[in-house]
Amino acid sequence: MANFIGTRIKALREERKLSQDDLARVFGFKDRQTVSAIETGERRVTAEELVIAVEKLGASLDYFTNPFLLVGEGRFSWRQTNVGPQALNGYERSAGRWIAAYRALSPQVGRAAPLLRRSLGLTPRHSFEDAMEAGERFVAEFELGDVPAGRLAEVMERALGILVLRVDAFEGISGAACRLPELDVVLINRSEVEGRRNFDLAHELFHILTWDTMPPEHSEAAVETGGNRVEQLANNFASAVLMPAKILDGMADWSALAEAALVARLNGAADQLKVTASALKWRLVALNRLKPATARATPDAALRNNGRGEGAAVPPPPFSKPFVEVIGLAIEAGHVSARRASGLLDMTVDDLGDLFEVYGAPSPIEL
Repeated sequence: MANFIGTRIKALREERKLSQDDLARVFGFKDRQTVSAIETGERRVTAEELVIAVEKLGASLDYFTNPFLLVGEGRFSWRQTNVGPQALNGYERSAGRWIAAYRALSPQVGRAAPLLRRSLGLTPRHSFEDAMEAGERFVAEFELGDVPAGRLAEVMERALGILVLRVDAFEGISGAACRLPELDVVLINRSEVEGRRNFDLAHELFHILTWDTMPPEHSEAAVETGGNRVEQLANNFASAVLMPAKILDGMADWSALAEAALVARLNGAADQLKVTASALKWRLVALNRLKPATARATPDAALRNNGRGEGAAVPPPPFSKPFVEVIGLAIEAGHVSARRASGLLDMTVDDLGDLFEVYGAPSPIEL
């Protein structure tokens, strides 16, 4: 607990625009070095000092001691469209509760995050072709099969130790990557169409695997093409993961298809690969299987929702099986009550019980 109390004191100090010298005077310390030691976790906060923090800094005791909060921890990178900073930060606080709950409970039930992290050997100096090659190698090395999107989340969770959460986010938020010192997380808006969810997942995977060499912006536009260089590298990697060249070349001689046949084949192949037809079109351009002029002449309206036009997406269940399993094990072991767990997930106890059933996880709740 000492580590995150110090982190939260630092976050509150910075929010109040106080220096370490200012905070030292608040606590009655002789110098700022004591504050620095607290903020880095090198020195524990005494009970008396915690009372002073609550009284003098105007924050609740829960703010400093609740393990199911992310405060001053974790860096997020959001994919969004026309979402303002205030709304995004508000949603980030909600998402932080789910992530913090998993972080706190998973080690207690034997599901701690991996000791070591995987990474891609890419930097901003690498080419888009390098990013595509990395995506193709990822598919081969992790044996994602003929429909890589179908196994991607499982590989991220089981082989890479990345927590994947499908969440209810308001319109405009596509997803996010989150980096904690001990945990990597990807959030995906489960209300979006399947192809876009999968593209967001592969895109955020790139950010997780390259965070140290090219940390992403806190907020980025959710587009399949364009953006800054890091985002373009991420898009090229994601496209190659979901649509490997070998698979695409086995589907058609794309350059030989006339417009109507091309539209039909794009929509059908996109359904098969669980991607969007628009993303497939531009992937073929990147592979020189389609001419840019042909792609521009292919109307996006004919490719919308893979040829089905406007239609409501059928969302997958919320969160993920590994996440739900950890919550269930923690309730069973008495680390958290069913009522508190359901409150953290913004659902009723009955809804939480249903969620265990949906994922085929043992339920600690009597229904």
